[in-house]
Amino acid sequence: MNELIDKVRNDFPTLSTTVNGKPLIYFDNGATSQKPSVVIDAVSNYYRFSNSNVHRGVHYLSQQATQQYEQSRDIIQEFIGAENREEIVFTKGTTDAINIVAFSWANKYVQKGDEILITTMEHHSNIVPWQMVCEKKQANLVVADVNSVGEIQMDDLKRKIGNKTKLISITHVSNTLGTINPVKEIIELARVNNIPVLLDAAQSVPHMSLDVKELDCDFLAFSGHKLFGPTGIGVLYAKRKWLEEMDPYQGGGDMIKEVTFKKTTYNSPPQKFEAGTPNIAGVIGLATAIKYVQNIGFSFIEKQEKQLLEYATNEILKVDGLKIIGCSANKAGVISFLIKDIHPFDLGTLLDQQGIAIRTGHHCTQPLMDYYKIPGTARASFSFYNTIKEIDEFVLALQKAKQMLI
Repeated sequence: MNELIDKVRNDFPTLSTTVNGKPLIYFDNGATSQKPSVVIDAVSNYYRFSNSNVHRGVHYLSQQATQQYEQSRDIIQEFIGAENREEIVFTKGTTDAINIVAFSWANKYVQKGDEILITTMEHHSNIVPWQMVCEKKQANLVVADVNSVGEIQMDDLKRKIGNKTKLISITHVSNTLGTINPVKEIIELARVNNIPVLLDAAQSVPHMSLDVKELDCDFLAFSGHKLFGPTGIGVLYAKRKWLEEMDPYQGGGDMIKEVTFKKTTYNSPPQKFEAGTPNIAGVIGLATAIKYVQNIGFSFIEKQEKQLLEYATNEILKVDGLKIIGCSANKAGVISFLIKDIHPFDLGTLLDQQGIAIRTGHHCTQPLMDYYKIPGTARASFSFYNTIKEIDEFVLALQKAKQMLI
């Protein structure tokens, strides 16, 4: 195992960086992941050898770029288990993908008095778009509660599903708490009531295998940069029937079939939702990242990250005055915590001086912070390339920071 971890770590150039004279310990994977050399090379090689626009030329470079771009769609389709490639829409990220559903689906199907159901633990990207829809359509945003350990209160969620519920939009894994939500159970509840479901999978796709056909979700959104791919690229999966019925999100090149001054007809999905020159290098980089993850294997990734979470949880609780926020029995590799009488920003600053990168603040989940009656937390989030030794250094650094701040 240790030899494999060493080999994997060598794939990520940034992990060999020093910060303030200390080896970098990168525990901010919930914000973004580091990138393996194969992804960096794939992006660079596109610009070096295949740089051209897609779907727009008969010349060699354009054909090469188009082939790589569309092959990437096939790789992503297989990765998430979509029924066909036309259900894969390239976006700027998770936020953009959710906004497409809000603009193109909800604006069409949500009417005055209807309800959109979310939970207290949602990222702002899965709150604000629905607030905008509800304001425009005079609909209502309904919020299912969480309990003290950071789990959805299923009885409350069930009570709030009604004949006015037009969409359930939930996070698969909480970016703040690490809670893995029972999305299959929620989707089955929605099916009984004929309610579409959107899954925010930004924090689940990098850490666990999933299959959209098995889940039977209507929409799924995720980002490339959390999946060891480039920034500025993401994916919206949507069932074909919805993509065919939804209005385009933006107008421009490539999303059209024919344009006259009297009328424009639109392309078929997914091009219908991909107006303009896309992030070609980002798409190729994301597909390369997925192939890298598939080569590593989720069996290894899940085992390694579970070990890291269990070890870190046990060790971090040895720090006097430390409290973990979010203690679900079913968690991904995220630990949000507070140390009594220490502000998370101060703690994060001192850890940075020791070469340790964590996240501090509300993590784009202000309503969740309000629920816990706290302004924010410190958050350590792990990936398979992290090590037990790094956790030991992290705990020592916490002890040292505590001595300096109290």
